[in-house]
Amino acid sequence: MPNECVHIIVEGRVQGVFYRASTKEEASRLGLTGWVRNRPEGSVEAIIEGDPEQISKMIGWLHKGPPHATVTRVRVTNEESNNNHIDFTIRY
Repeated sequence: MPNECVHIIVEGRVQGVFYRASTKEEASRLGLTGWVRNRPEGSVEAIIEGDPEQISKMIGWLHKGPPHATVTRVRVTNEESNNNHIDFTIRY
């Protein structure tokens, strides 16, 4: 099965609660690649690539996030997979 790629914006109380670090940990556990970063207006943005079933699990996790996060909205957009991510990183 070919890789899938999604662009995600997570809104809510998602900065200052270890959201990026927890996202990296969960994505790595699921064998996904890509990146996550904070956005200036307070949301978190990610590109996630990998097996569609694992991406679906990751999206489910993103709706909850780590214990101190309060997620109000998750926007998911399909992107063309380019397979140029080696692992999952945090961008600053």
